[in-house]
Amino acid sequence: MLQYKGKYNHLETPELPKLPGFTNKSNARNFTIQLRSLNSKEHQSKVPMKITRNITITVSVNQQPCPPNIKKCEGPGGTTMHSASLNNISFQAPSISILQAYYNNLQGVYKKTFPDEPPSLFDFTGNLTALGDAAILTTEVLKINYNDEVEIRFQGTNFGAAENHPMHLHGYSFYVVGMGNGNFSETEVSMYNTVDPPYVNTIGLPKNGWTAIRFKADNPRVWFMHCHLERHASWGMDTVLIVRDGKRKHQKVRPPPKDTPPRSVS
Repeated sequence: MLQYKGKYNHLETPELPKLPGFTNKSNARNFTIQLRSLNSKEHQSKVPMKITRNITITVSVNQQPCPPNIKKCEGPGGTTMHSASLNNISFQAPSISILQAYYNNLQGVYKKTFPDEPPSLFDFTGNLTALGDAAILTTEVLKINYNDEVEIRFQGTNFGAAENHPMHLHGYSFYVVGMGNGNFSETEVSMYNTVDPPYVNTIGLPKNGWTAIRFKADNPRVWFMHCHLERHASWGMDTVLIVRDGKRKHQKVRPPPKDTPPRSVS
């Protein structure tokens, strides 16, 4: 609560700010793309410029058919259930930790076949009513070599309820070098900001748009990547990045602490 001093008429109607409309995507984007990092002597931008791994990931809200043993689901018409996906893969959490499985070389916990690009190409942000919107339910991870200079292009789709998705990557901050509406085109690369782009660990993927990020894979481990809308994450809008070990000792995944509890299966 503020108490002002001096002469003023408290009966006057305060002047409220003029905000853009709730569905005004262009204003939101125009504001977001103006964000910059400091890129000063003390806080230098080190944007990867020699990309060795280029990945495109579609981000979708899907619907799955009701399981045969369930009479009514929560999806449209009661005949479908909500799900979500990255590159048409709806992530299924395994019964044990992927980090444990990777470090101990346990087989059968996950697949290593998360694709570097969508399984099929189409007008991602157009009218998709003629396409089926069911995703593949599986546990797949994306493996990246140590010190790869990585670019990930998130592409929104018009499946289900299209909206802005806050995409978050554990273990890294990344540079947001580009953002736009509609489908990504290679012509956008020449317009990237590689001088002073924002350096963040979460970025909003515009509704029916795209966002490009870059980072150097110098932190070996198992890292979760997901939409930060928890409902979407619980529906499967996530995956796991496994950054492989480097050659030197300090470039390898650290062993578990000596007091780590025994592995359990939930």
